[in-house]
Amino acid sequence: MKALQQNLTKLEGTDTQVLGVSMDSPFSNFAFAQQNEISFPILGDWGGPVTNQYGLTQKFDIQGVAMETARRATFLIDKSGKIVSEQIDDAAVDPTKTVEACERRKLKN
Repeated sequence: MKALQQNLTKLEGTDTQVLGVSMDSPFSNFAFAQQNEISFPILGDWGGPVTNQYGLTQKFDIQGVAMETARRATFLIDKSGKIVSEQIDDAAVDPTKTVEACERRKLKN
């Protein structure tokens, strides 16, 4: 988590708004944010409509029970709403590339 906090500090210096989106309950999101000292908002996607729109839903079966979770992803969206960078994985995504993309974009402006 220390690397995450360092990257968040760098993002703040690039005029970037960080938002999390989670399919978990608001209570789980709150507990996760407190446990990991996360200061950015974590938006609830209960039921997964946003996750589905971004094509990030992964379905699997555990002992005959259908389950649905979100793949891990980081999107860099510019001020006009265009996705300019994305990283998608099944495990946690290292935000370093997104931080570097934000820093490059700020230097251009």
